[in-house]
Amino acid sequence: MASQNLFIGSLAYATTDDSLKAFFETIGEVTSARVVMDRESGRSKGFGFVEFADEANNTKAIDQLNGKELDGRPINVSLARPKEDRPRNNDGGSFRQRSW
Repeated sequence: MASQNLFIGSLAYATTDDSLKAFFETIGEVTSARVVMDRESGRSKGFGFVEFADEANNTKAIDQLNGKELDGRPINVSLARPKEDRPRNNDGGSFRQRSW
């Protein structure tokens, strides 16, 4: 089973993978920290994901870092929802959508 990631919202556009990782390493060992980037512009989408080596640090990070300031903005820290739990965007504009 894959380990549980944290969802980090309201990130400043200046936040990088490295600065996100460094911020969360105050809680414990971080195995991955990723700021999601827009493919078109190459700019941050304002959110990212963090994964700890020890999942017990997830609760600690939520309690201690949710609402704290990172790169000048208060961030939101919560457990990431699995992909299948997220609502799908069914706006009809999908590139691969077929009509037959």
